[in-house]
Amino acid sequence: MKAIHMITWILVVVGALNWGLSAIGYNVVEMLLGGWPTILQAVYILVGLSAIVEIATHKKTCRMCNSSSAMM
Repeated sequence: MKAIHMITWILVVVGALNWGLSAIGYNVVEMLLGGWPTILQAVYILVGLSAIVEIATHKKTCRMCNSSSAMM
């Protein structure tokens, strides 16, 4: 489960950075994979699925959420 968490976390970060850079005119994923539209679509699907996995499993894997001293 830790491996899935790490992979999904990395993909979510890549997606977030890509969104941030898109706001200033750079789409890094498209720059790297623009010649392969099928691969580009697959990357975007994996990033979206990773976000769903992170949302669904966040409370279980987050140290701060599991901490007894976490403020609510």
